[in-house]
Amino acid sequence: MEKKKAKNIGIPGIESPSDVCEDINCPFHGKISVRGRIFRGVVESIKPSKTAIIKWERRVYFPKYERFEKRFTKVNAHRPSCLHIKEGDFVIIGECRPISKTKKFVIIGKVGENERA
Repeated sequence: MEKKKAKNIGIPGIESPSDVCEDINCPFHGKISVRGRIFRGVVESIKPSKTAIIKWERRVYFPKYERFEKRFTKVNAHRPSCLHIKEGDFVIIGECRPISKTKKFVIIGKVGENERA
């Protein structure tokens, strides 16, 4: 059987993984296309099958108190097996078509230690 070559998903700075997977919802080896918004966050949980819960911080300004408040956003994202994601990893996720009722994002890469900001 011939190994499938990873395709370029067209996002600058995102490299294709060296591993191969048979996942149809993988942006590199499957038929999912990434379009729309792109976020960076930390993997909070990988307990659901082929899913990761990604969390990131945003700041909201309150004019009355002239202060900022931290708020967090959590989304479910598809976890391709070729990326080897673990809890605590910093990742980049991209918007795609709805994969299930709650999954509308897919993980497209890990963020290096020096690129966390």
